Amino acid sequence: MQCPYKNILDPDIYVGGGHHSIFAEIREQSGGLAYIEDPITGVPYWAVMKREYADYVCKNPLLFSSQAKTILPKEMPEEEIALSRLMLVNMDPPEHVKYRRIVRAAFTPKAVQGYEARFREVAKETIDRIADKGECEFVTDVAAELPLIAIMSLCGIPMEDKKQFFDWTNTMIFTEDEDIGGAQGVEASQAAAIEVYAYAAALAEKHKTTPLTDIVGALLDGTVNDEKLTPEEFQLFFLMLIAAGNESTRSVIAHGMRLLMEHPEQLNKLINDPSLIPFAVEEVLRYNPAFVQMRRTVMKDTEIGGQQLKAGDKMVINWQAINHDPDVFDDPETFDVERFKRKPELASQHRAFGNGEHFCIGAHISRLEMQVMFEEIIPRLRNPAFSRPVEYMRDYFVNSIKSMHISFDAAA
Repeated sequence: MQCPYKNILDPDIYVGGGHHSIFAEIREQSGGLAYIEDPITGVPYWAVMKREYADYVCKNPLLFSSQAKTILPKEMPEEEIALSRLMLVNMDPPEHVKYRRIVRAAFTPKAVQGYEARFREVAKETIDRIADKGECEFVTDVAAELPLIAIMSLCGIPMEDKKQFFDWTNTMIFTEDEDIGGAQGVEASQAAAIEVYAYAAALAEKHKTTPLTDIVGALLDGTVNDEKLTPEEFQLFFLMLIAAGNESTRSVIAHGMRLLMEHPEQLNKLINDPSLIPFAVEEVLRYNPAFVQMRRTVMKDTEIGGQQLKAGDKMVINWQAINHDPDVFDDPETFDVERFKRKPELASQHRAFGNGEHFCIGAHISRLEMQVMFEEIIPRLRNPAFSRPVEYMRDYFVNSIKSMHISFDAAA
């Protein structure tokens, strides 16, 4: 019997940016938990498409493991999985909690507020560089700047290495897109990761003679069970911070600008009332969370929503479908910058940053970066318009825009 659902791990369905309608159809037909065949890998999986089921999975991390096969939806050889298990996002309790403690102080709301002045300075400089040109490629020229500079600053990386880290991050993440990694996407990704590991090793060596007081210093000096991170553990932690802290927020800022341009009446609301920008940020996060979906592995036979899942089954939590769950959000396909002003309690209901044990440690930073960027963009880049069709990444893991050329009028 042929599977009735489209394979949401087929990267081709993301190229046109119209995958939301596919998710909605699967969610409606399956009731929120769909068993989907994957002819590309030959490994079928359960797709979690409703918020209720996603929360149950996230709050039971020992039943639905991140560590067994990692959170990446792709299939990997066991030796690669074994190495990836040393990365925080791929850990289960109790190790996950222990390792998370090392850096959490740098990401508290109080600590993040201390970054605002620097973030605003970077955002202003970013818009200053393009404002008089009347056009830009928004992803590289605008959306990428603050997230990359912010995480580099927090990790003590000099700004002259910015272009290198931008390229490394793209190559590591977007292995499915030949424009980024070339025909040898996986090999190129591994080569970029090796470069990042070497960079991390050099920072660790520097720390021995010139102690670093940033997040890198916290990682190198922190302990788990009274033991410091091994060089391998530190390098993987560093890679995770750089990749996740850079690409995810860049993608959401780019999608936010796209959504505002596609809905000029919503953009006008923000122009006329800038106090709506924080609420608009939440709506952007809800509508287009950075990560499309993440993997879990079922560890023992269990039941969800009347479906029988077996130990070893592959599971994919689809964050984008979950954030459009009509049982949680009224008229979820409508982009509405006032949604969270009318119902502030909804800010805790979307899952752009996940939920449970693996709730994104950088959520406060991401929100602040988005707010600051749009507070600079909206009053200064007037009448924005697409000058070329938007190009989307061919990728089922990170929901990203490859390029977005726009024109605009600079505010007087």
